[in-house]
Amino acid sequence: MACVLLGLGVFSQAAAADKLYVVERERGRLAVVEEGRLSREIPGLGNLNHATVKFLKGFAYVISRDGRLSRVDLSQDRVVETARVGESGIGLTFVGDAVAVANYDPPSVVVVDQQLKPLTTIETGSRNVGIQSRGNLLVFSLMDKDQVWVADANQDFQVVSRVPVGQMPFDAMLAGHSYLIGFFEDASIGVLDLESGSYRTHDLTPGGETLLKIPHFGLWGKASQAVYVPGVKQRCLHVLDLPDLTYRARVELQGNPVFAVVAPGGQFLAVNYSGDREDFVSIVDLRTLQIVRELEAGRRVMHLRFSADGERLYLTSYRDNKLKIFETRGWSLTETVDVPGPSGIFLVPAE
Repeated sequence: MACVLLGLGVFSQAAAADKLYVVERERGRLAVVEEGRLSREIPGLGNLNHATVKFLKGFAYVISRDGRLSRVDLSQDRVVETARVGESGIGLTFVGDAVAVANYDPPSVVVVDQQLKPLTTIETGSRNVGIQSRGNLLVFSLMDKDQVWVADANQDFQVVSRVPVGQMPFDAMLAGHSYLIGFFEDASIGVLDLESGSYRTHDLTPGGETLLKIPHFGLWGKASQAVYVPGVKQRCLHVLDLPDLTYRARVELQGNPVFAVVAPGGQFLAVNYSGDREDFVSIVDLRTLQIVRELEAGRRVMHLRFSADGERLYLTSYRDNKLKIFETRGWSLTETVDVPGPSGIFLVPAE
């Protein structure tokens, strides 16, 4: 493969072709990284602590913590529309051609079109989390009401189901037609079947052990046949088989895990840590569930992301102000890119 020499080492043409969007958390910007360098910064995106970035039809949609929804044209890498949809936004999803935003404040879910024009507001009387969609259904959890609501886009987003669930739901994810709900107060998962409407709970206490806290589902690793749950304050990963969430195994780790990220193809998982191991990343071989490499990756690793082909691991080092790139054959560092205060890493998915 033809290659060019850049920075620390050899930067392949495949790596150079990747285009990344990296959150500059303290500056309210997205850094655009292409061909191994910071090519542009997109300003004016609001408070990007815990920001969410998602992509649809050539645009990025960014919801800030202070309720600013921005639409970014990916061909020009600039903001083309902005709308205030609340005072405290927590997540977004797409339902057909609409964009739905879950708010903490005001207690509502706001639905807009792709140009950010308002369509409807669903008043909930609660902080709202775990917003997901499947087909024409919009699903979200009401943290303060212990419920999940389902709205139908084909009925002007009327709420068609209100399901009582466990105490204080605080995040959720989709696995097929199942909406999996995590609760703040107990170590169980709620499972809402979006086809049948049935609801059940699944205990996550293997061998009588109590999990101290179920982390946000955005931190879970997910493969086609399993999910990998960071055991907060337990220094482990819990492996659950899909679709029935059968407990399979526990993987001992070197620290308190934060993000667990599965490589395309499902061979490896990368996990970073908080606290005394925040500078390290562990690589787990998912065939053996053994740690095969420990990377001293940078000061305070904030986020991880594999390339679409699985050949590179991207990570952000917050205190080093760098995006770092590792190749996944030998796990050597091949390139660094200067990015101020970097956190979340986002790649545009193939459409």
